[in-house]
Amino acid sequence: MYKYYIPFFAALLIAYFSVPFAKKIAHKLGAIDIPKDKRRVHKKPIPLLGGLAIYFSTVISFIIFSFSGQLTMDKSLISIIIAATIIVVTGVIDDTKDISAKLKLLMQIIAAFVLIWGDIKITFVSNPFVEGYATIDLKLLSIPVTIFWIVGITNTLNLIDGLDGLAAGVGGIASLSLLFVASTFIGVDPIYGVVMIMASILAGAAFGFLPHNFNPAKIFMGDTGALFLGFMLSVISIRGVMKSFTAVSLVLPIVILGLPICDTAFAIIRRAINKRPIMEADKGHLHHRLLERGLTQKQTVLILYFISISLGGLAVLMTGMDVSQSILTLGITMAIVLLIATQIGVIDMKKRKGINDSERN
Repeated sequence: MYKYYIPFFAALLIAYFSVPFAKKIAHKLGAIDIPKDKRRVHKKPIPLLGGLAIYFSTVISFIIFSFSGQLTMDKSLISIIIAATIIVVTGVIDDTKDISAKLKLLMQIIAAFVLIWGDIKITFVSNPFVEGYATIDLKLLSIPVTIFWIVGITNTLNLIDGLDGLAAGVGGIASLSLLFVASTFIGVDPIYGVVMIMASILAGAAFGFLPHNFNPAKIFMGDTGALFLGFMLSVISIRGVMKSFTAVSLVLPIVILGLPICDTAFAIIRRAINKRPIMEADKGHLHHRLLERGLTQKQTVLILYFISISLGGLAVLMTGMDVSQSILTLGITMAIVLLIATQIGVIDMKKRKGINDSERN
């Protein structure tokens, strides 16, 4: 595992020292988050575009370690860099001028097609109901399933980016979880070594940005960073974990990304129940509910970090489980999540006044 420390710390240092440049770009472009109402958690203007530091760190690290031979600058990696750049440019424009949800979705779909061109797609999934190495060939469904996964995961992290350090920390933890899960498959296919390096780089970039973003934040990652982190997590999960032939590989990325996925799913259900537009932001997210119970921003974020670490650890444990054990574990976990979500009001069956909030929630 030691050879994966170098990419991690290299990306961490690049991201950390890139933040001042991201701040300058934010001020130059006018990408400043100004709290215009009481719904904002922060009380003073804070620059956006911190995600540029994460992006620069990741791409520069990819290039550096392709020269060192640990990565290969092949069609797949080139497609990742191009697609990631599309996502970041979209985020920068949204952080400076605001663009419609439809245009953002279109750009994400274009980025997904670039990945497919680079042969990064979900061609099969493991069959969790059959012991051994049974798979289901997606055939014509491969492209739509790939697009759905990429767009979905890209946006889930963006939706939880509501507190200082939350998205960066959760994204970094998820990256490390993908690294540890991939390490259990390293003897099966050399591709997992590549996946581990990519995951270590992304984790390093996220954690390198975190000191600048943890409460009280000096800079926000903005849509630029949240979309990029979510996008890269979707890519890494496709390249590695989801292509494993083990029976539980289908659910491992879902477990690792369980916090943002569940929060997004509950938000969709909640808004549907309240007869509100799916894309309309509200104050019903998990971090809002914890804040309403009297917790501070730091306490709330640390609790959510703990949940992310727990889910990542669970995913690692599940790599050694058989089908029946993994299904039982997943069922118990889902039941606990639903119980907690119901108790703290994340799934609100009643309409609430003043539920609307800005996207920076």
